[in-house]
Amino acid sequence: MPQDDAWYWDLGKGRAVPAAARGRGDDVLGPYPTRTAAENWRSTVEARNDDWSDQDDDWNDRDDED
Repeated sequence: MPQDDAWYWDLGKGRAVPAAARGRGDDVLGPYPTRTAAENWRSTVEARNDDWSDQDDDWNDRDDED
């Protein structure tokens, strides 16, 4: 993804911003491929966390089988 086309969620401003307008790295989430994706950052994070939690559960279940 070209950097110029990327979008970020600016935590300080509470809105999606294009790459050229993003703030400090500590204050943004991304990059996202579209403005809509950046605006929906929370659902992306929740889905990723759920997936990681499921993977942890699967891993722990394997340990219990030994």
